[in-house]
Amino acid sequence: MGLGSSYTAPTPVRRSIPFATFFNLQPARLTQAVDSIKVPVKLPKTYTVTATAYEAVAGQTDDDPFVTADNSRIPKGYSSHTRWLALSRDLLRPWGGPFAYGDTVQVQGISPALDGVYTVHDTMNRRHRRCLDVLVHPREHVDLFKAGAKLQLVSL
Repeated sequence: MGLGSSYTAPTPVRRSIPFATFFNLQPARLTQAVDSIKVPVKLPKTYTVTATAYEAVAGQTDDDPFVTADNSRIPKGYSSHTRWLALSRDLLRPWGGPFAYGDTVQVQGISPALDGVYTVHDTMNRRHRRCLDVLVHPREHVDLFKAGAKLQLVSL
């Protein structure tokens, strides 16, 4: 090849081989092989926490007890049936935890009346670790301190 001549390499011929042929499977066997593949289901992690109760009063919250950390306003006539809770900072996403404001969580192990599905709306004081606080009304007279409660994200 001299100056001025150009050389173009031949283009390789590519043939696609059917999946079943490549693995030497008949179509019926291919269906069986695909059906037999087990995909692991990842369940949400369960956290063991200490559960307490709080009321929307200035002594247990900040200066504005009816506004939560996510700027939600606690409704008039609220009670434990409102199903809102606060989490300690180590469990909240802004501080490296797995939960975010607005997440729906399952709580078990508090009491038959208070176990159930809650929405995360508030943050506890920075001194608390692995804790949750359920919102109750003062007229309910709930005195709650329960170690060993279970907290789990509800997958939608």
